[in-house]
Amino acid sequence: MDEPQHTVDRTRHSYDAVAEHYARQVGDELAGKPVDRALYALFAELVGTNGTVADVGCGPGHVADHLASLGLTVLGVDASPGMIEVARRRYSRPRFEVGTFAALPAHDGQWAGAVVPYSVIHLARAERQDAAVELARTVRPGGWLLVAFHVADAENAVGSVAHLTRWWDTDVDLDFHFLDPAEVTADLEAAGFVVMSRTDREPWPGVEHPSRRSYLLAVRAGIG
Repeated sequence: MDEPQHTVDRTRHSYDAVAEHYARQVGDELAGKPVDRALYALFAELVGTNGTVADVGCGPGHVADHLASLGLTVLGVDASPGMIEVARRRYSRPRFEVGTFAALPAHDGQWAGAVVPYSVIHLARAERQDAAVELARTVRPGGWLLVAFHVADAENAVGSVAHLTRWWDTDVDLDFHFLDPAEVTADLEAAGFVVMSRTDREPWPGVEHPSRRSYLLAVRAGIG
């Protein structure tokens, strides 16, 4: 088994195991994240209503549903069937499908845009580069991409990897990569995106894991 498939399998199994608990703990997080809501509103304004947008790594579906509340047609995609089952049960406005960064469920240029909230953090560098290429394939020229990721926290520097074996009293096998925004920018631009905005922020007190975060807003190069 090659390493990318191994990464997908262990990530899928881990999120299947914690899907219900994750939804209870994280599913309402946007209510306490004003910066995230503002960036999703900006994304919605830029994309408009001409076509489907994807939430890649949608988890229990809360970001996808928030985008739908902003008037967008949304497809949530996740490698974990357990997460997709939870998302379908919780939300009726978006559609949800199982899929991975290696083979996103879309034709070339099918999506008007995509958001990638904290899902590339489970990928090693080569896998992130491949994911950027696959996102460039599925997002139409002139379409928009918003990628969010952890940069560092008190125990993990930029470029480090934290391995988690227990989460909410459940066995998991997950790598969390703390990413350099400049490196992610380079990978997106090599794949065919132009990064138009970078937002870095500190953790919101009492709402989320205490890590510094970065958000890259990019447009797919070319004429739509």
